[in-house]
Amino acid sequence: MSALTSLVIGIAVVLTAIVSGVFGMAGGLMLLGVLLALLDVAPAMLLLGFTQFASNGWRCLLWVKHVRWRLFGGFALGAFAAFGLMRMLALIPPKGFVYLFIGALPFATELLPQSRAPDISRPYMAVFCGFLLTTLQMIGGAAGNVLAVFFQASTFDRREIVATKAVMQTLNHALRVIYFGSLVGFAPAGLKLWQIAGCMGLAIIGATLGARVLTRISNHDFRRWSQGLIRAISAVYLLRGLSLML
Repeated sequence: MSALTSLVIGIAVVLTAIVSGVFGMAGGLMLLGVLLALLDVAPAMLLLGFTQFASNGWRCLLWVKHVRWRLFGGFALGAFAAFGLMRMLALIPPKGFVYLFIGALPFATELLPQSRAPDISRPYMAVFCGFLLTTLQMIGGAAGNVLAVFFQASTFDRREIVATKAVMQTLNHALRVIYFGSLVGFAPAGLKLWQIAGCMGLAIIGATLGARVLTRISNHDFRRWSQGLIRAISAVYLLRGLSLML
């Protein structure tokens, strides 16, 4: 990875970590787009995993008293089941499929009737969410938009949403690192330890700045802006994926 590429990725890490720090999602989707444009799929997924692990892990520490641990327990159960299944299949998808999958999923979930909208607080929904999200993370690379859908229908405070999603995503990104690292090695395609460590440090800085913004917005604005952000990013990914597949 050249110095220019490292600089571009470093700036992207900080900016996307700020977005994730505010909304608890979307930053990973943005960062994945940058990484896939500059790196091959396997190293992009691996670097994304390390970076997002740091970003989400730091948000866990910042908002730990707001985490809904019961939901995380169910999520973890589903996540480990999905990880075991995906590791047996050992899939690394092409870029076009990655973009298409990420872009189509949020719009597909909006087609569900309101009464059937996924709500993370419902019985066993956290287990299902953990299984689905981990599967999508392994196939599509970043699925924070899908996780956000499960929380949009809930009645949780914005800090509870960001904190609980952070601990769930921390687990998911740790599993991502193990998954792709076990398939292609833990430093493929020229990635160096200082580059990985540097990105993790920049992610922590961005997450800290994002947390300061979160304290200054209302729950209403948080949900409204989150929905608009999901749709905008998903539309870009969908168009990009369709162009590559066609």
